[in-house]
Amino acid sequence: MKIDGKVRTLGPVDYLPLKGAASNIRPEAWAEDTLRQEVFSDIHYDTRSIILLFIDLKVWPSIKVSKRKGWDDFAQYAQPMVEGIVRRHYPKNGVVIRAMIANLVAGGKIVPHIDTDPSFAVGHRIHVPLITNDMVDFSVGGENFHLKEGIAYEINNLEMHGVRNRSDQDRLHFIFDYVER
Repeated sequence: MKIDGKVRTLGPVDYLPLKGAASNIRPEAWAEDTLRQEVFSDIHYDTRSIILLFIDLKVWPSIKVSKRKGWDDFAQYAQPMVEGIVRRHYPKNGVVIRAMIANLVAGGKIVPHIDTDPSFAVGHRIHVPLITNDMVDFSVGGENFHLKEGIAYEINNLEMHGVRNRSDQDRLHFIFDYVER
């Protein structure tokens, strides 16, 4: 969604329950739901995802969201955090159309891109870093940002953006898209 600026800091959130759960994800679980890599293969080849919710893009602008494999394991940790962010920053009559734990592998990158699906133009793209470090560069509109663990950010995903993980540690973010109704 187009926002004022490139990255909007929403502030600290209670992320430790989700970070703890995400820290214990079995390595093979990252390969169990490859929807995101299939749909956006030219961008997300260095990422793995545990998807909680995902919109059916074929029926847009109708909103049909399905619970994915990650819902049962992580919704109990993610939902309170999402509800708190929405309560503080957005109208409560909206809907979460995507939610996932995204892993950018050590040494990996997300090539610069603009999110082009029409659902991205109306959805607030929220990132909450769960595990990261200063060697991860998040670029939006040609400017680098170092997103900090436990802080929620809204990203202007209609600007050119990408990520480079220059570290030897995987980067984990919780990402969700919230659409106002």
